[in-house]
Amino acid sequence: MAASIVKRVSRVKKLNISHISARYKLLTGFRHFSTSKQWNKALVLGVYENESTDSIDFTGTARKFDEKADGKISQLLLTVKKPLKCGKTRTLHAVDPEFSSVLVTCIGKRGEGYDELETVDKGRESIRAAVAKAVLQLRELGENEIEVDSCGDTEASAEGCHLALFSYDDLKAEKSRKPAVRISCATRYSQDKNSMEKEWRKGAILAEGQNLSRRLMEMPANLLTPTKFAEIVKEQLADKCEVLVRDKDWAESMKMGSFLSVARGSVEPPVFLEIEYKGRQSDSPLALVGKGVTFDTGGISIKPSQGMDAMRGDMGGAACVAGSLLSVSKLQLPVHVKAFIPLCENMPSGSATKPGDVVTAMNGKTIQVDNTDAEGRLILADALCYSEQFNPSLILDMATLTGAIDVALGAGAAGVFTNSENMWNKLQKASVRSGDRVWRMPLFNHYTKKITECQLADLNNIGGSRSGGACTAAAFLKEFVNNKNWLHLDIAGVMSNSGDVAYLGKGMSGRPTRTVIEFINLMSKETNN
Repeated sequence: MAASIVKRVSRVKKLNISHISARYKLLTGFRHFSTSKQWNKALVLGVYENESTDSIDFTGTARKFDEKADGKISQLLLTVKKPLKCGKTRTLHAVDPEFSSVLVTCIGKRGEGYDELETVDKGRESIRAAVAKAVLQLRELGENEIEVDSCGDTEASAEGCHLALFSYDDLKAEKSRKPAVRISCATRYSQDKNSMEKEWRKGAILAEGQNLSRRLMEMPANLLTPTKFAEIVKEQLADKCEVLVRDKDWAESMKMGSFLSVARGSVEPPVFLEIEYKGRQSDSPLALVGKGVTFDTGGISIKPSQGMDAMRGDMGGAACVAGSLLSVSKLQLPVHVKAFIPLCENMPSGSATKPGDVVTAMNGKTIQVDNTDAEGRLILADALCYSEQFNPSLILDMATLTGAIDVALGAGAAGVFTNSENMWNKLQKASVRSGDRVWRMPLFNHYTKKITECQLADLNNIGGSRSGGACTAAAFLKEFVNNKNWLHLDIAGVMSNSGDVAYLGKGMSGRPTRTVIEFINLMSKETNN
């Protein structure tokens, strides 16, 4: 009896060992590959969400690679009896001699497009998020060269990769920095490589513009003064744009009393940047205006100390203008753009503007400054007035202007105030393509009354109460604009990312740079038709 039991146990052990060995070879894709060189190259492949446990719905690139690998990818995925859901991944090793890792990422359901309720192209957003997660996982594995599946939308795939891999760690020790990763598109399986490479380059350039915005917003204020901001932007844009750096004396000569009133409290001199990109000849350029407060303490109306370090990003509007121009110039869009960026710090000191002071803007309107922490609108007022001198076809300004817009919309969308239905429709269309949403806010006369009922001057820089703060701020700016195509983007709510956008890491977001680039692209096509 005992001998019989021992014999049966021995046979079971042999069967289990044989089964485990076969399963191991299948799961690892075991082959006798050469180990003469260190593998550091990976491949990202896309699959669509599929409820079936008997088949895999590959993208075109993934299907061709699976065929090249003798069906090994599909075998391995089907071995795990759990279909991939959108955003989930599987990492495979040693399935191909060229790649040390092959990561399969689920890009959602096939055929997904515009979602009217979400006001976003879900297909493009799913691709951005899926490839972003994939390249980050591969970087953690030590891969330093990654080929990425276009996943049916090469531009979106490139955006997701390059945005995800951004990190501002310039000031950290070398060992603490994220390793560099070289990203390319897996074009070898495409019949139209030239078109795919062109779209990949466009996506990379769009991401590069937003990443410049993020880098500028992340830089500590002691390293990014108004003067240093101007130097960096001139260096980045000098090849394609004309950059004029105006000083305090120039601003005084232009009677920019509103702008200069904010700069008074700081030892750092104010700077006014004027940038021109001429992709085509035009007497009516597109005007971009960006708030450039490189650090905002609130001035005499000082902010609470908690979270004040984030106010290094209060030049987000200026950063997004710079990032937009970088991409517009690299894409060589046939459009004429003029940009205006007032730069200064808002600091408390013996020379700072005091609550109740009255200053005079460039257009002659007087302003009672009841809250020195409502400074962004003061510097934008003169920049908007100055931009009008160039007969622009439209004016688009961006500013981290109010905490009220953050309360209203959070990180879900940038708030847009405009006097043009046509311009709103175009901007909203651009945001659908970029995935970086905008939401229209009211510009009623109701709010104008709140800032024109003023005891000492023509205007008050605050609305008298906390109600409708983003709307009264926009109403204030409206007093300095005559253009019939004006858009004001309050981007305070989208200034930073804390997990809201899957393909942006934590920190300053650089939003809505890509939406503005897409908007300019749409406008360039319209003016050239």
